[in-house]
Amino acid sequence: MIELNHYLVLSAVLFSIGVIGVLIRRNAIIIFMSIELMLNAINITFIAFSSFMGDIHGQIFVFMVLTVAAAEAAIGLAIVIALFRNKETINIDEINILKW
Repeated sequence: MIELNHYLVLSAVLFSIGVIGVLIRRNAIIIFMSIELMLNAINITFIAFSSFMGDIHGQIFVFMVLTVAAAEAAIGLAIVIALFRNKETINIDEINILKW
């Protein structure tokens, strides 16, 4: 039988992969994908604790996190498209439009 620890280990591994992706990669799309991976790892934790405790509040909170993730994806994609049109690159190191 799958216990709570299994879900928490899976969530920790996915979150760690997401953090490594944000810190190491310099491509804006990969960074947004890593952030989505971290949010999904958090959702796994919410669902696991919700099921373990027999409470539905964690599952309701997952819907709010998914809503924020969808909005983040839409706004992030719009920013990436605007930056690509302006600088013709999506490499974070080459984008310096906020500098003087």
